[in-house]
Amino acid sequence: MQCPIDGTPLVITDRSGVEIDYCPTCRGVWLDRGELDKIIERAAAYTTPPPPPAGQRHAPQRDYDPSQGYDQPRRKKKKGMGDFLGDIFDF
Repeated sequence: MQCPIDGTPLVITDRSGVEIDYCPTCRGVWLDRGELDKIIERAAAYTTPPPPPAGQRHAPQRDYDPSQGYDQPRRKKKKGMGDFLGDIFDF
């Protein structure tokens, strides 16, 4: 199949179990029937969990102690839906 924009042959790649047709020249992405639904289902799995019930409390956060320096391990950022879609469409 050829790109409808510039006529370059499309490349097929598998991203998270979904076959995606894309143009390596203009970076356009085309999906076949049902592929968008698969992407949406997988993206829903990456959404943040619901907040805990009102009666439960989180562990208190520690205040910064300058004597410990900057060598303390950092918390990892939660992966959001935008990150998931970026992983799929990052060619």
